[in-house]
Amino acid sequence: MNQRVLALAAATGASTIYGINHTLAKGVMPVYIGAFGFILLRVLGASALFWLLSIFSKSEKIDRVDYWRFLGCAVFGMFVNMLAFFKGLSLSTPINSSVIITLSPVILLILSALFLKERIGFTKILGILIGMFGALVLVLFGAADQPNAPNIPLGNLLFFVNGATYAVYLILVKPISNKYSTITLMKWLFLIGVLLNLPFTLTEFTAVDWLNLPAHAIWVMVFVVVGTTFSTYLLNLYALKTLKASTIGAFIYLQPVIAILFAVLVGADHLSWVRAGAAALIFLGVYLSTRTKKTA
Repeated sequence: MNQRVLALAAATGASTIYGINHTLAKGVMPVYIGAFGFILLRVLGASALFWLLSIFSKSEKIDRVDYWRFLGCAVFGMFVNMLAFFKGLSLSTPINSSVIITLSPVILLILSALFLKERIGFTKILGILIGMFGALVLVLFGAADQPNAPNIPLGNLLFFVNGATYAVYLILVKPISNKYSTITLMKWLFLIGVLLNLPFTLTEFTAVDWLNLPAHAIWVMVFVVVGTTFSTYLLNLYALKTLKASTIGAFIYLQPVIAILFAVLVGADHLSWVRAGAAALIFLGVYLSTRTKKTA
């Protein structure tokens, strides 16, 4: 199995975990933990896991010239991005979150062309547009209100902020993804993320009744830390070593499909012909966006 196939599999795996996360994380907020408290749990847990993993890997020294880039990556990838998504999820709906963040590849495509000098061909643009159209169909016909969605417009705006900052994160981390090992990058970025998030999230984190949490809430929190945070950042960074940043961004179109399918499987939603057609468009968009003749 060649490196590109493994990278595509890693990106697909990360999107699958993200898609499931939309429904699971929403289910425990704010009853058991607030959105900001959840973020501190994420970065603390992921930081601990990456530092533990670093014991078994070669130690690397960070060049002083990269200090500001590390800080920028942490600000956009482990701070603003996370706060915006989980706060938005607490205010809006899982389907809205999974669909609206599909705007991220558009921003990423533009930033990649401007700062990474990536060539944007007709096929990639066509794939982005088809995927966007499929996402738009889901927005118009697939979203539904939920009792625990108190401010959907604000939540949707925060989802857009999440998608935009994640695109910036991918642009910033791309140049150093091949310079340092994945473990080195993640252990420092998440440690910085803990420091950045701490003043804004500590109050909600300490308000959680940790000793009396039900089993299902604990399971979801473990999934968010180990799966949605630790594993996805690991998988995406691995994929980024082989694929272009814009190619990684295109996989965000898989999230609404996976999110809706998961919601159907757990009985939280139903699948219509309109949603099935939209899913087909999204898959086609991802396929066209990731096609390449020679390199990723």
